[in-house]
Amino acid sequence: MGRHGTIAGRKAAQDSKRAAVFTKYARAIIVAAKAGGDPNYNASLRTAIDKAKGIGMPNDNINRAIKKGTGELGGESYESGSFEGYGAGGVAVIVDVLTDNKNRTTASVKHAFDKFGGNLGVPGCVSYMFDRKGVIVIEKTDSVDEDALLEAALEAGADDMVTYEDSFEILTTPDVFNDVCDGLKAGGYEFVEADIDYVPSMESTPAESDLKNLRKMIETLEDDDDVQKVYTNSTVDLYE
Repeated sequence: MGRHGTIAGRKAAQDSKRAAVFTKYARAIIVAAKAGGDPNYNASLRTAIDKAKGIGMPNDNINRAIKKGTGELGGESYESGSFEGYGAGGVAVIVDVLTDNKNRTTASVKHAFDKFGGNLGVPGCVSYMFDRKGVIVIEKTDSVDEDALLEAALEAGADDMVTYEDSFEILTTPDVFNDVCDGLKAGGYEFVEADIDYVPSMESTPAESDLKNLRKMIETLEDDDDVQKVYTNSTVDLYE
């Protein structure tokens, strides 16, 4: 599916491990800040900061991470990477990581796949089933008019908007993602999530018997400090 479960499911998962989430977002800010510490001129940093603020990360933590990235403060050195494979039932999985020890992260990710009936594959083995898209999630409330939001999104450069039970998901090409974010923010809209994600173009529906292992595998991966995000092409919400 093109999203990561319901808003309630995502919030519950984040709230249950707030400290770990702060660590992940701090790493993302550190890496983004290496290209410049001013978010007005560094779109990746601006996105990372917005995401951190969205989960309630204190400004002191954000500023410290920026300084680590720019070299004003001593800090760790992280490199980005991704792993691809199949979860239980043949569901395609992509795992984005930021790590200071690739061997440790590789072993940890492989263990999670193996333990819960999956198979870690080679680069490219499942990414062809996904497209890179900007994804902006806005909560569905009485104050958000669907038609007005769609019009504002399209005028800002978005490709499409998908309506779910509890939210609106706006899709963009990566090159206009920041422009669409800016346009919607100027219109007074608040985001639940905003990022450039892997959105499945080919979906898979796992059997009921595979859901437990899939959910445990995702939970185990997301509990790893090195893992930034986990994507699947499952049509079933794996965050319930």
